[in-house]
Amino acid sequence: MTTIGIIGSGNIGSNVARAAIAAGYDVLLSNSRGPETLADLIEELGARAEAVQPAQAAAEADLVLVAVPLRAIRDLPLDALAGKVVMDANNYYPQRDGRIAALDANESTTSQLLQDLIPAARVVKAFNHIYAREIPTTGLPAGDPERRALAIAGGDDAAKALVASFLDSLGFDAVDLGPLSESWRVERDTPAYGPRVTRAQLEAILPTVERVRQI
Repeated sequence: MTTIGIIGSGNIGSNVARAAIAAGYDVLLSNSRGPETLADLIEELGARAEAVQPAQAAAEADLVLVAVPLRAIRDLPLDALAGKVVMDANNYYPQRDGRIAALDANESTTSQLLQDLIPAARVVKAFNHIYAREIPTTGLPAGDPERRALAIAGGDDAAKALVASFLDSLGFDAVDLGPLSESWRVERDTPAYGPRVTRAQLEAILPTVERVRQI
């Protein structure tokens, strides 16, 4: 695996790009406004980065990160994402995304909504409970007792293994939550959202998280 596709080049997308390039990956960056709007970021990132349209980022990448606002997921290049391993970094912010009944009633998760849109893709929750600026700055070598852990969730074991390997290359341990239906355990307003924790600490937090209805 050599190429990471990023759809949504805001705080999360740009910082995953920085970390990925530092780890030796090529990165295809895209957003809804066009490649020309990414010129400054591409100049910063250097020769391993290229600005493209979202469909190209999806089609040509070995692993794709979706980091767009939840309200915009229906505008993704869904056909190009079919068959791909797709990392979903989303959280639900009603003030930004509008009210979504299935999330308000805890009948679904943000990642399940994305998976429902692209059933032929293999969606893995990732990068949603770390502050964006810390993605390229807090990774540590494997075996370091202070190494940070990040949660993943998904329905395909091979896809999760691929994402775990990517996280490892960036300096993070992966903790598997299970299926996408469990990804709420690290979403906004949970104890795991934000703090820098090791694998053991994250594994201790997760069983204590209570799911609160949004309505």
